[in-house]
Amino acid sequence: MLIGSADPHRLAPPEALEAALAFAVEDGIKAVIPLGRGLINDTYRVEQRAGFWVLQRLNPHVFESPEAIMDNLHVMASHLESKSPGPEGLQLPKPLWTLEGRRFFRARDDQCWRAITYIDQSRSLERITRPSEAFEVGRALGLFHGLFDDLSPERLHDTLPGFHEAPGYLLALDHRVAQGPLEGSSGSVLEALHFIDARRDRVPVLERGKMKGDLPLAIMHGDPKLDNVLFDRASGRAISLIDLDTVKPGLRHYDLGDCFRSCCNTSGEAEGAAVVFDLTIFEALLGGYFEVARGFFSRVDVDYLYDAIRLLPLELGIRFLTDHLSGDAYFRVDHPGQNLLRAERQFQLVASIEAQEVALRAIIERLYRG
Repeated sequence: MLIGSADPHRLAPPEALEAALAFAVEDGIKAVIPLGRGLINDTYRVEQRAGFWVLQRLNPHVFESPEAIMDNLHVMASHLESKSPGPEGLQLPKPLWTLEGRRFFRARDDQCWRAITYIDQSRSLERITRPSEAFEVGRALGLFHGLFDDLSPERLHDTLPGFHEAPGYLLALDHRVAQGPLEGSSGSVLEALHFIDARRDRVPVLERGKMKGDLPLAIMHGDPKLDNVLFDRASGRAISLIDLDTVKPGLRHYDLGDCFRSCCNTSGEAEGAAVVFDLTIFEALLGGYFEVARGFFSRVDVDYLYDAIRLLPLELGIRFLTDHLSGDAYFRVDHPGQNLLRAERQFQLVASIEAQEVALRAIIERLYRG
């Protein structure tokens, strides 16, 4: 979802207007406009005389329990409201009720729609272009983790069982490969499978840390990629983390690894561009995180940080490859083979991270020690 970047040249379908009317009276709606470029949910900005709000159709193939998602959003909103004084420096979208007092709208085709507040005067970035932006992203993620450090993970539903538990994704890939034959698979698929096989022992590293008690459960965002960080248009400060559907009990290291994966690959999704893990961006981002996270990020947490940085692009590459072999059922594609290309780019990022391991570990230690 890309809040702040609605596209007035695209028209919302009739079902989006019908859903919007469940949250607002007809004469109060001026426009319903497609919003953002998310791969999972359909998102729209609804314009009313009093301002804007966001309408989303939850992807039923991803989110099977909208009730649990909305419960989590309300628990989080209540937790933040209970803090006195309120949270500084970070605004989170709040859930809105339907006109009938329900937490979401179930359409006639059984599709589930929900509404949340709009973070006004904000924008997101397609990529990091300067260290100051990376610092702000890290600071925002640290603020998010800190806001919910005193909320028991048991208060939240696990809305996506197995999400960001890397061994499960490898198991799913192995299951798909075992079903063979992989009709139409190219040499690129075989190369990708060999790449994964060579790193198979690294996939369970965070789950092992959890089982050993080194990494306790906390509240994780689940998808802290660059698209989901909003910046104030005037000041350039990061002011929000959005797309809270994936918030769940989990490990903060999955959040950190995913955030680094998203931000430190400055070539982004551009096919054909060189994939390099940018150390300058990484140092700024981690510096922003440590500025606000020192109170809850332990020495043991630091010891697992490089493992998380290396694991998350590997995990996502495994997911892209599995989806490619399964007919692109999860991630949206614009052309055949796109998920395979996405997987290859993630594996190139893994290779870049591995080539810079010594430098990465040195940066982590220096910043943690202050």
